[in-house]
Amino acid sequence: MRAVLAVASECAPLIKTGGLADVVGALPAALAPLGWGVRVLLPGYPAVLRALAQGGPAGATADGPDAVAREGALYDVVAREDDLYGGPARVLAARVGALDLLVLDAPHLFDRPGTPYLDAEGRDWADNDLRFAGLSWMAARIAAGAMEGWRPEVVHLHDWQAALAAVYAREMGARAGTLMTVHNIAFHGLAPGARRGALRLPEAGFHPGGYEFFGHVSALKAGLVWADRISTVSPTYAHELTSPDFGMGLDGVIRARADVLTGILNGVDTEVWDPATDPHIRPFRTARGKAANRARLLSAFGLEDGPGPLCIVVSRLTEQKGLDLLLEALPALTGRGGRLALLGTGERALENAWLSVAGRNRSVAVRIGYDETLAHRMFAGADAVLVPSRFEPCGLTQMYGLRYGAIPVVGMTGGLADTVIHASEAALRAGVATGLQVFPIDAHALAHALARLCDLHARPDIWARLQRNAMRSPVGWDASAPRYAALYDDLAAGA
Repeated sequence: MRAVLAVASECAPLIKTGGLADVVGALPAALAPLGWGVRVLLPGYPAVLRALAQGGPAGATADGPDAVAREGALYDVVAREDDLYGGPARVLAARVGALDLLVLDAPHLFDRPGTPYLDAEGRDWADNDLRFAGLSWMAARIAAGAMEGWRPEVVHLHDWQAALAAVYAREMGARAGTLMTVHNIAFHGLAPGARRGALRLPEAGFHPGGYEFFGHVSALKAGLVWADRISTVSPTYAHELTSPDFGMGLDGVIRARADVLTGILNGVDTEVWDPATDPHIRPFRTARGKAANRARLLSAFGLEDGPGPLCIVVSRLTEQKGLDLLLEALPALTGRGGRLALLGTGERALENAWLSVAGRNRSVAVRIGYDETLAHRMFAGADAVLVPSRFEPCGLTQMYGLRYGAIPVVGMTGGLADTVIHASEAALRAGVATGLQVFPIDAHALAHALARLCDLHARPDIWARLQRNAMRSPVGWDASAPRYAALYDDLAAGA
């Protein structure tokens, strides 16, 4: 088995704030049959260390000569660092379920309340730059041989939190090839330019052709410039990133490296997200089996049934996700007897706006927060899932919808455009439609799509065909994992 080190700030099911965690958690299993063994380097947040202590979702094991028991957990201490940006650190190796983990145990960086990125008040940690520089530094040290008996041929860096590893690995003379995957270019990992010394970055790289971004350090830009190869999470998003409208100030960097850029569509874990075996729902194999779950969903949100479709939103509440547009377009759904159940958290103004609508409109129910079990039940019971994003690198929500027969209504952008076949008259006649795409992505077009959704829902024969098509859509890793394996092959050959 050939060796890959994946470096990420989150990984399902141990720690998750979004789709990044799902991808990092699912990709290793998809790559194993292709000859690539992936070890995931993850920060030692309290939740991750608790998972080790409790045996993880499916058991944690380690059996090397340095195996240590702490609070009932077994792990190997496989690397140490005396001063990792302000304190000592260890790398702990353990297997949790199907995941081969390396956990960066650095309490001064990661042992704190809140989310991986925010404190308990919802504010960015002031030292996020140092925290994830520490993760990147240890990744580079492992690539350079810090672990006895194991050295990766490829280091796969996910988003800005891991991006500085491309610089550090080059500086340390590591031979591994580096792949930088952009899950969302909107997040750069910026730090004041004066902190470049504290971040242990080479002074010679602080210029517009290096990691400098308008006087700041940009961790993501560093990864884009220093990595051997770049990938994004859908073919359409790869193209979009070369334009000023989507490149978030880094489109010039992307265009300059277009020869090493690849767009590879994400997949979902089809074992975790399987309506026939999902332990959180009443299992079903065809859309006819959704009825019991639909009734359960209505009850859970306190909604009365109506003649229109039962729609869901499971999302971060942000402007990117277009949920302000949905507020404006909502009468096109509820005015036709549609219902909406929303689960999400995010910008306070949007949270309050949605709570206000739910207080006035008995066709709308809102839960602020996130609940993984409830999310499964929502997809199982919904007629449709609404994803009106202004931009979406890949998106997994629409794939969960397809898998569970919840018809996606999506903005025509990024991976949403790559995964949903629009129910045009031609696609309906050909029998291939799986959802609705919104373009342009504005409130007027979204209202038209919601009205169209209601029209299709009112025609049982067409609706049943849409659901059958949706549930047969390929949303797993079967096509994408071989593309990653091919990238790894090229990187290892050139390292």
